[in-house]
Amino acid sequence: MTAALAPVPPPSPKAPRLVFDTVYAFPPNRDTQGATAYFIVNNSSEGQPANLLIDAPAWDESNREWLTAHGGVQWLFITHRGSIGRAATLHKALNCEVVIQEQEAYLLPDTPTTTFHHQFRFSPELEAVWTPGHSPGSACLYYSAHGGVLFTGRHLLPNRTGEPEPLRLAKTFHWPRQLQQVEALKTRFSAESLAHLCPGASTGFLRGQRSIDRAYERLQQIDIEAFRQVQPLL
Repeated sequence: MTAALAPVPPPSPKAPRLVFDTVYAFPPNRDTQGATAYFIVNNSSEGQPANLLIDAPAWDESNREWLTAHGGVQWLFITHRGSIGRAATLHKALNCEVVIQEQEAYLLPDTPTTTFHHQFRFSPELEAVWTPGHSPGSACLYYSAHGGVLFTGRHLLPNRTGEPEPLRLAKTFHWPRQLQQVEALKTRFSAESLAHLCPGASTGFLRGQRSIDRAYERLQQIDIEAFRQVQPLL
C-alpha cells in the first residue's frame, strides 16, 4: 500500500455511512440477502493502513473507488457463510487477506484464506470470536474502540423494536449452540467493555440509529430460556 491516499470522493446516496469516526456501514447487499458490511479504518503499528472489511459489500465501481480512496483493504473478515457474496472477486481486486472460520473456508475453494478455530486477533483492538449456531462457522468481531463494539453478523439481530436477539430460521445450523454462544457473550463482556452492537442485517429496524447502544445492558436482557422454545421462521 502507498502512504499517500487518493482523494476521497464526495458521498453519494449509496455511499457507506459513518457509524463512528473509524467505522462505516455499507448499504444492504442483495448478493448476501440484504446483509450490511462494515469498514473499519485502522493503522498498523508502523502507521500504515491496515483497514478491515467485515463481510462482502456489493461489488461495483463506486464501492471499489470508495475503498481505494479510504486506504484500501488489508483484511476481509467473513462473519458467516451467507455473507461471503463476491469475496473471491474482492480478494483479487483489492489484494486483501480473507479471514474466515475454518469450517466455512471450503466455500472459497479457489481463494487463499486465513482460517481460525476459536479466535483470531487482527490487532490489539480487533479480535474475531467463533460463535457457531446460525452457521457452523458463524463468528463475531470485537473492536475495543468507542467503548467496545461487537459486530454480530447474523448471530444477533435487531427485532422490530430494535432490541438485539438471536433469530431462529429454518436453515439455522444449530439453535441450542447459538443460544449457548449468546450466553457466553453475556459473560465475556462488561458494561465498561461493550457499548455498541453493529448487526450484520435487519438494520432498518434500528430506525435511523447507526448501532444498538447500551449493548451490554441489552445483551443481559436476552432471556435464553424463553428462546429455547421458539419455532423456526421460514
